[in-house]
Parts: sequence; structure tokens; C-alpha cells
Amino acid sequence: MANITKKVSWSSRADESGATGEGTPLLNGSEQPRHSRQLSGGGNIFQIGRLSTVDLEEEMASDEQDSLSRRPKEIPHNEKLLSLKYESLDYDNIENQLFLEEERRMSHMGFRCLEISRWVVCGLIGFLTGLIACFIDIAVEELAGVKYQVVKENIEKFTEVGGLSISLILWVVLNAAITMLGAIIVAFFEPIAAGSGIPQIKCYLNGVKVPRVVRLKTLMVKVAGVICSVVGGLAVGKEGPMIHSGAVVAAGVSQGRSTSLKRDFKIFEYFRRDTEKRDFVSAGAAAGVSAAFGAPVGGVLFSLEEGASFWNQMLTWRIFFASMISTFTLNFFLSIYHNKPGQLSSPGLINFGRFESDTTYNLYEIPLFIAMGAIGGLLGALFNVLNYWLTIFRIRYVHRPCLQVMEAMLVAAVTATVSFTMIYFSDDCQPLGPDHTEEYPLQLFCADGEYNSMATAFFNTPERSVRSLFHNQPGSYNPLTLGLFTLTYFFLACWTYGLAVSAGVFIPSLLIGAAWGRLFGILLASITSSSSIWADPGKYALIGAAAQLGGIVRMTLSLTVIMVEATGNVTYGFPIMLVLMTAKIVGDYFVEGLYDIHIKLQSVPFLHWDAPATSHWLTAREVMGSPVTCLNRIEKVGTIVDILSNTSTNHNGFPVVVQVTDSDEPPKLCGLILRSQLIVLLKHKVFVELARSRLTQRKLQLKDFRDAYPRFPPIQSIHVSQDERECMMDLTEFMNATPYTVPQETSLPRVFKLFRALGLRHLVVVDDENRVVGLVTRKDLARYHLGKHGLEELQLAQT
Repeated sequence: MANITKKVSWSSRADESGATGEGTPLLNGSEQPRHSRQLSGGGNIFQIGRLSTVDLEEEMASDEQDSLSRRPKEIPHNEKLLSLKYESLDYDNIENQLFLEEERRMSHMGFRCLEISRWVVCGLIGFLTGLIACFIDIAVEELAGVKYQVVKENIEKFTEVGGLSISLILWVVLNAAITMLGAIIVAFFEPIAAGSGIPQIKCYLNGVKVPRVVRLKTLMVKVAGVICSVVGGLAVGKEGPMIHSGAVVAAGVSQGRSTSLKRDFKIFEYFRRDTEKRDFVSAGAAAGVSAAFGAPVGGVLFSLEEGASFWNQMLTWRIFFASMISTFTLNFFLSIYHNKPGQLSSPGLINFGRFESDTTYNLYEIPLFIAMGAIGGLLGALFNVLNYWLTIFRIRYVHRPCLQVMEAMLVAAVTATVSFTMIYFSDDCQPLGPDHTEEYPLQLFCADGEYNSMATAFFNTPERSVRSLFHNQPGSYNPLTLGLFTLTYFFLACWTYGLAVSAGVFIPSLLIGAAWGRLFGILLASITSSSSIWADPGKYALIGAAAQLGGIVRMTLSLTVIMVEATGNVTYGFPIMLVLMTAKIVGDYFVEGLYDIHIKLQSVPFLHWDAPATSHWLTAREVMGSPVTCLNRIEKVGTIVDILSNTSTNHNGFPVVVQVTDSDEPPKLCGLILRSQLIVLLKHKVFVELARSRLTQRKLQLKDFRDAYPRFPPIQSIHVSQDERECMMDLTEFMNATPYTVPQETSLPRVFKLFRALGLRHLVVVDDENRVVGLVTRKDLARYHLGKHGLEELQLAQT
């Protein structure tokens, strides 16, 4: 395989389009030619671009002329693109002279104090996340209580005298109005707050800088938006957004200041860099899970499984501490709200209620549970495929804020209408026993002392509906009621996810699963004569809920623990694990998990755990970006300003090179410097000439770089006069003198492993004599993925 380039035959353009479908239009309208590289041995086609081959030039030139003549008027969305608007986080510390001097000056006691302040920050993150969860919970309870009480009284009044259509109109108007409020603040003020926020936090923890994702404004819109969408009766939950809220709290608290409010509290200044911030954000995400489900261990495992790419023991312990504090805070304040101060019995926002230990399962039920897992995987895959096409439709046609608000109002109105119709036509009446747990029992056309069972499922907040499906007595639901409810709620939840409202998909998934799981249990009992064994449909509701949620989001480890912690019964750990594994295996056969689909649709350069399986024959030379813009160790200010101002090459890292002798040899690598550092140097005018003339000039410190973080000023805002352009700038003190490098023959999986494990942003490719030949960034690695035709390469585009 060493002489692979000799075995390459470049297929013509016509063959190409036949083999791989239409070319991918780039977002500037011109179409970039794709050349497929075909190995003579196997029949696999690989889309690989950017090979240093000479005889391509003419063919490419003619292709570009053809494509310019047929520019598309409207750009259709294509997930075969990678967006250039996403930058990487600098998880790797910049070890320049300033950093090393500061670290060497710090005593052992100083490091101990830093460790203590990390614990303090984690405690604060847990406390504030718990408070936010408490606020959301109380607001939803109170507002939903008022809404359902008003509608219930209205329905009861008009059931007697006729004219129930007025009740329907009231319900629709209330829902649409509340949802409109939630959609307006998201669509017009902070669009990033839409959805659950879990895909964005996954990207952030993967090392992608998602714009505006951890801002204070995002948090405020998120909290207000999720209250409106749950009270507005949409098929959503308030648990997913808690994870995003926890992450924003963490990002804010750990910096000791608010850039939005322009307030600096002069604390935690050491943590003002991506390395520390990202660790705290993973603690915030865990605290969010913990507050939502009352599952501190599940929170830690969620951060480990879904998010953080980098992990160590102390971090695990600190994250667990934040999760525990968050659960405890929520518990404590909710106990005061429920007039039982000090009784810590409601650990999370969703409380599945206790599954008593007498609801056991037998060995012969395990195959049934596995079958339910497979059903969950199939339904989850169907949900994801439908939502995928719906999201593409939204990206193409529903991209204006006013249209997004109107769509949200339409969904709210349809949800209320469907719910009302189902309740109206249902004749499933159940007696109101002395120990009934219904919050808002609707009598409608039932006899006195009875209530409409369909209303329990629809006329309620989704969390309560889940609990009633788990715990209501056998016989309190009619199979037809459950079947219809599952069907309608499945499509409503699918339509709702992706609207411009803050909302999670956890609770709707659990609710759909609990409904068909309970139905499964009832049918089993009716098939077998000895109904005592299958007496409890509640346990099937639990297994169904786990299967459905696992089929949609495809989490395994953390979800098992979350479900076990939320039900408070370890007995079901094994069946839940089996069900989630089955659901994941079955679902993955058809389509990816919901969060991965949404990450792909946003064209984020997301790095998975490993490089694509068949990528061993690619080397760093074929993957890297070249030629590279390098800077000399002592560089002219005018050159630096021109390079930074050049909009066509928006590079963020520049290798620094030095001429070894006066010979004509190419210069050799001696360091790496970032755009943000150069901007701070220009802002403070750290020029060699000024340093000589002004002996009193203060030496630039690490604090100056930390104060500018994270919103470094754009180069356009820095004024450099004509005389200053002629000055020189010495980069020796500020550049990272020991950047990570790889030889150009390194295989792609090896490059990927180094890049991913160390959380790099730039990896310099050098030749045998340490001369820079290229630079590998996140996008160069994220471009390659396994498609239907083997290894495929995505195009880069400015979206």
C-alpha cells in the first residue's frame, strides 16, 4: 500500500455523478468538483479530495467554469457539509514563557488553594442549578394548576348546559397564547435557546465553540421559554433544558464575572481559559441531570458518556459533589414549598414514585423485556427519521422568526384540539376511589363518582401522566385508550421537537413508552388466563418507557442508572439495562440517535471517539491543510495586521518559524501562536521599538490575556498607525514554544487519537528536518466519515 498514489485512477466527472448522486453545492453558489479515488483491488469508492496531483489542474478549471454558469438560486440544506463558522476550544494549555513563569512562582500552598476554589465553584454550580430547577418546577406547577383549574371549571359548566365548543376554544387560546410568549422570546431574542440544548452542550464538551451557547441571556430565555412551553400544553418536558441551564451556570460562575452584565468580581481569575471552563461545564451538565431526575450518579455518568472527552479521578469526584449539592438544594427548597420543611423526599423534578419491592419479575419475563427493547428501538428509529425530515423542512422553509412563532402556536392549538377530541369521544369511565391520585379528574359524560380515564393522560402535565401510568391500579386504563393515546402523542411529540421553544424530549419519550408498555402488560394479562402473574402493568409501563427513551436518544450507561435512581428500585437495573442495549442496537441499525442527527444537521465538526474504521491508508499529508501561513519569530507589525485582517483566510493558529543560519534553507518550526494572543499583543502595542524607547513600560502579563477572554476584540477594532506598521514584534515570550507535531507519514487514526485525546486545536505537520509542511485542525479530521460507499469526505462551507 506504500505506493498507493500510483494505483489511483481519476474517474471522469460523468462517472462520478452517476456513482455518488448530485455534487454538493457549496454555500457561495459554485459547485466544487468531487473526485473519487478508486482502488484497483477493491471496488470501494472513496471520496478523497486535496491530493497533491498535477494533472488535475486543467480538469478542475473546466469544471469550475461549468459550475459557475449554473449557480443555484436557493441553497438547499445538505448534511454532507461541515460548517466553517464553528471554532475549536483551546483545551490544551498554551505553555509560553509567561505561563511557565507563573506556574513556577506558585507555591505548593497556592496549588492547594486553587484546588479548594475548584471545589467551591462546583458547590456553587450545584446550588444555583438546584435553585433554577426549583424555580422552574414551582412556576410550572402554579401556572399549570391555574390553567387546568380554569379549563376544568369551564368544561364542567358547559357539560351540563351544552356548548362544549366554547371550552375547546378557551383551551386552544390559552395554550396558543402561552406558547406564543415562549416562542417569541426564543425566536427573536436568543435562537440558540431552542430545543433541549443537549446537542449544543455535547458539542461544547467535545471541544466545539458553539456561539452564544453559555451566555447569561441564553439561560434567562431558556428558563422562561421552558416554563411557557410546558404550561402551554405542548408535548415536551422540562428535564432536557435543565442540562443546558446547568452548563450555562457553570460557565458563568467559574469565570468570576459576567461579560453580559459587564461586571467583574475579580475572583476565580485563574479559571479564565477553555481548559478549566470546559471541566466546569461538564460539572454543570451533570448537576442539571441530577436536579432533573434526582439522579446524582446518573448525572456523573451522563457527563462521562455524552459529553466530556477528557476525564480524571478528581474531576469525577468534583462533578459528583456538584450533582449531590444540586439534588439536595432542589429537595430542600421543594420541601419548604410543600410545607414539609426538612423532609427530603422529592429528589428530582420528575419523580416516578417508588416502585415497591413486591413488584418483582421472573426469569421467563426477560425475553419479553428484550422484545419490548426491540419495539422501542424500532419506534425510536421511526421517531428520529420523521423528525429528521421535519427538521430539514424547517431549515429550508421555516427560518424566519415570525414563521417559527406561528408554527409553535399552530402546534399548541393542534395539541389542545386533539387532546380535547380524544377526551370528548372517549367513553372510558373509571370510578373515583377514596385513594385516587388524579389531580384534575374530569367527569364529562361519566356517571357521578366516575372520571374520564383519557383525561388523566391528556389533561395533565406530562410528568404526572407518566406517574399515573406507572402506578395506577390495574384496570384503570382501557386498552383502546392507551393505544389511541400512544399513537397521537407519538406524532405530537415528534412534531414538537425542533420547534423554536425551549423543550426537552425526555418526558414525551417516557410517556409514549409508558403508554404502550402498559398496553403490552394489559394484553399479556388478557392472553394468559392466570392473570395473577402479570397482575402489574406498571412494571411493563416502566420497561416500555425505558425502551422508548433508549430508542430515541440512544444513551445506555447513564440512562440505566438514571432510571434506577428515579424509580428508587435496584431490582429493575438488569431488565432496564437489557432493554436499553436492545433498543440501541436495533435503533442504530436504521438511523443515529436524535441528538447526533441534530448535531449533523447543524454541520458541526464533531469528533467521535475513534477515527473511521477504514481510514488507515490515509496519512497526515493527505489530511492536512496547506500551504500554512507562518510568522517569523521577530515579525513586522504590518505583516501581522495584514494576515489577521485577511477575511479569506480566517486562521486561528500560526506556526512560528526561525531562520537557522543565513543560508537559503527554509525556516524551521520554533513555536505556535494564536490569533487571540496576537490581538492582545497588538492592542497593548507590545513592539520591540517601544520597549526600547520606554524603559518604564509595564511588562505584559498573563492577566492581560485572561481579562480579554473569552470575547477577544476583532482585529478591525484595533487601530495601528502607519508608523507602527513598520515596527517589529518579538513573539518569543508569548508563543507556545513546544507545540505538538507529527511527521507527514503518520496515519490518520494516529493523528486522530492524538488530536482527540489531548483536545488539541492545531496539530503541526513537519518533515524530517522540522520544517512546517501543513496544519491539521478539527475540520480536517471531522471531514472523513463512514458512509454507505465506504469512507466519504464532507465539503467545507460557510454557513
